[in-house]
Amino acid sequence: MDQQAETLETAIARLVRRFYAKGDADELLGPVFRAIPAFDEHIDVIVDFWSRQLLGTDRYQGRPFPPHWKLDIEPEHFDRWMALFSETAREELPEDLAEQAITKAGHMATAFQAGMFPLKSPDGRPMKLPRG
Repeated sequence: MDQQAETLETAIARLVRRFYAKGDADELLGPVFRAIPAFDEHIDVIVDFWSRQLLGTDRYQGRPFPPHWKLDIEPEHFDRWMALFSETAREELPEDLAEQAITKAGHMATAFQAGMFPLKSPDGRPMKLPRG
């Protein structure tokens, strides 16, 4: 790995750790973040995910949607997640990489919401499929 890639890998790891620290302290996101089992292992997986997304590495081979399906989250969680992620990406990554990360995160949030909240309630709010 060359020096620039190593520096970017370090920045991605800082981004993920700082973002999760902010999420853990956040009133809305904190309960969701604190429910993550095997937190340290989870952080390593997320670093690998963003390394793949931003640098094209092959360390992450998973599917990000299925684990999120089980979480107790609502559409407003996505707005807060994006706000904290965007803020942290701009703090930790070079400007071009931060914008790339924010764009990818936005696409992912849109896709996750479409999968998690495919129905609309009578008042037009997104809602989950009934469980069972």
